[in-house]
Amino acid sequence: MPRRMSFAMTTEQAWSRTKTVTRRKGWGFLRPGDVVQQVEKGMGLKKGEKQRKIHLIRIVSNVPEPLSDMIWNPVYGKSECVKEGFPDKSPRWFLDMYCRHNNVTIHDPQNRIEFEYLE
Repeated sequence: MPRRMSFAMTTEQAWSRTKTVTRRKGWGFLRPGDVVQQVEKGMGLKKGEKQRKIHLIRIVSNVPEPLSDMIWNPVYGKSECVKEGFPDKSPRWFLDMYCRHNNVTIHDPQNRIEFEYLE
């Protein structure tokens, strides 16, 4: 049974398979080849509500990196926005949204997890 990873903030991108990278405070234990089940919401479910599965994914890479890399290298930052499922957004927009929702700063290293869809 694969571990489940919530894609609550990027559910639409996960369903449409336009997201191939995610950043997480945790999940440092994932290794290339690990299989993970995407779910719409992992926590905060109402009584009787069940997790809704999205897709199975295989981890390609998992490396810690400071979020600020997306600002200091604009070409990299824009390509990462595309991989995160936000092709029309700027790196600054993405980082503002990410930091606000995860209570981190752009100087905090996060795990950059790249994956591929199995189904």
